[in-house]
Amino acid sequence: MLKSQIARFVVTVLAWLPVAFVVWYFAAPLLLWPVKLLAEAGVRIGAGDLVRAVEQQGSILTFATTLKPGTATGAGGVITVDVNMLLYSFGMPLFAALVVAAREPGWPRRLVVGCAALMPFVAWGVVADFLKNIAITSGPMVASQTGFVAWQREAIAFAYQFGSLILPTVVPAIAWVVSHRGFLERLRREP
Repeated sequence: MLKSQIARFVVTVLAWLPVAFVVWYFAAPLLLWPVKLLAEAGVRIGAGDLVRAVEQQGSILTFATTLKPGTATGAGGVITVDVNMLLYSFGMPLFAALVVAAREPGWPRRLVVGCAALMPFVAWGVVADFLKNIAITSGPMVASQTGFVAWQREAIAFAYQFGSLILPTVVPAIAWVVSHRGFLERLRREP
């Protein structure tokens, strides 16, 4: 009986995944607007002297920096960095499919609260991507303008790896387990 319940749950999750991904993809500009606010607050607090503006166009966040291309301080150009927020929020449809497939009472509330709980982790990935671009991959002439020392660049590289590889997949799974303990407990108790 337990194997059939787990199999049914897995099949239901797999059936909901494509639907959740389609909704997430097309609703991303609206769903990820809070991530824009969190990311903007994060860079304003942590690196305010490096950022002039943060703008959202669809699911792309554009950071307009105070950095100049090359070493010419009198030049009029500035560096902008585009970050695709979809790269760090793909755990949201996974979480949604798990919540809907569990068919627990109050699932809409769990879905909203869970997605809200994922937002800071998505913002982490977005900010880490931005910092990686200006401090590491932009080249020495631009990176030297940031003022980051070696250990800070190492921390940025770690934050980027953690925010792109670990957080998008692990955090939604943890959020689902925490919000569905009763469901998991019932699965465990049944023969």
